[in-house]
Amino acid sequence: MSVVVDFLNNVLWGYVLVYGLLIVGLFFSIRLGFLQFLHFGEMIHAIRGSRDSDRHGISPFQALCTSLASRVGTGNLAGVAVALYLGGAGAIFWMWLVALVGMATGYAESTLAQLYKVRDGQGQYRGGPAVYLSRGLNAPWAGAIFAVCLILSFGLVFNAVQANSIADAVEGAFGVPKGWVGIVIAVFAGIVIFGGLRSIVRFAEIVVPFMAGAYVLIALAIMAMHIDQVPEVLMTIVKSAFGLEEAAGGAAGSVTAAMLNGIKRGLFSNEAGMGSAPNIAATATPAPHHPSSQGLVQAFGVFVDTLIVCTATAVMILLSGVMEPGSGVTGTQLTQEAMESHIGPAGGYFIAIAILFFAFTSIVANYTYAENALIYLGGGNRKAITLLRLAALGMVIWGGYQAVVTVFNTADASMGLMATINLIGIVLLSGTVVKLTRDYLSQRKEGKVPHFRANDYPELAQKIDTSIWH
Repeated sequence: MSVVVDFLNNVLWGYVLVYGLLIVGLFFSIRLGFLQFLHFGEMIHAIRGSRDSDRHGISPFQALCTSLASRVGTGNLAGVAVALYLGGAGAIFWMWLVALVGMATGYAESTLAQLYKVRDGQGQYRGGPAVYLSRGLNAPWAGAIFAVCLILSFGLVFNAVQANSIADAVEGAFGVPKGWVGIVIAVFAGIVIFGGLRSIVRFAEIVVPFMAGAYVLIALAIMAMHIDQVPEVLMTIVKSAFGLEEAAGGAAGSVTAAMLNGIKRGLFSNEAGMGSAPNIAATATPAPHHPSSQGLVQAFGVFVDTLIVCTATAVMILLSGVMEPGSGVTGTQLTQEAMESHIGPAGGYFIAIAILFFAFTSIVANYTYAENALIYLGGGNRKAITLLRLAALGMVIWGGYQAVVTVFNTADASMGLMATINLIGIVLLSGTVVKLTRDYLSQRKEGKVPHFRANDYPELAQKIDTSIWH
């Protein structure tokens, strides 16, 4: 198993995705006229009016909170620490870059998910990469491969990753055995998951704004206490990315290590281009009634995850001075030690609680993606969904026992397969994304509330559900 995982990671991350993610992000940034910069205000506008839902779909705000529940997880705490330790301070710069161009990628994939969405047997909106690969490219086989990869990664492996981080943090702070932590987390996750999609999104809508806001406020307070050192830390991040300064971390001075670990951990955190967030974006009732509106909402999610939350973690660690090259202290433990250096023993408890919230919400949100994929594969019946739920919770328990390196490597391999399939698909469908974007922005420029008119897209007549886009 280790040989297979290492081979996949070497091929996907050593050659395909490290450059592919940046190239596709730049491709969409250019084709969309740098939408993420010039129309950032439109993202805020789309979120402000996103509370409405109907019997077929959840609200755009609920979709944003659920995708953030998945994005804002262990990658923002343990993952940032791993990136710093293996790639040095410069790894954070590459996390920023992959997020900035990834905002355009995230916009494109969620816009496509909205456009090609369908209704399931209960009338609930469903969709995502599996559907737009099948309908948009007439490639149901590609959709099926993607769906299987999604179930394996988000339904199973990623839950083990999140549970592993919770177990490490709780054991380190409170001395509770990791195995028992996994069992308790599985019980509480089961309560939310067995409540169905509506229960999960209501949970995310309440918890995510609170947990992210509290964590960022603490980080800002720490930066305020060391405000004279913050500019120097930020300059170190930029210089180290290009080998202009000795990097702080285990791979000191290595531009390649900074780039590789920054991009890998960046994608793991913000998920732009991976094809995960579009699964929940498709379930939303868009406001305004246009596919691009949900694309804008989800692009903002990429910004929040990396440019705000990950940066807060990185600066806090670098300000602490606790990171020692070759010490072997990384992941959750490094983040806890950094916080303890700032606020004393309470710091370790705070990080443990933060990871508990971040990772727990990721577990329940990741499950929604896997359920969406299972329904695409024809497994929408009660028995199949129950089996998926039990398997997902079983992986939570398993993850409590595993070493962090083992679960991270497995997650990287499954994530790489998903991202490769999705990136190819959205590039092939980029013409549709461009047309939708121009349509949305032109209506905004005319002072109208954007509204998708299916009759203006005759090429999509047999590919989209016109009863949804009436």
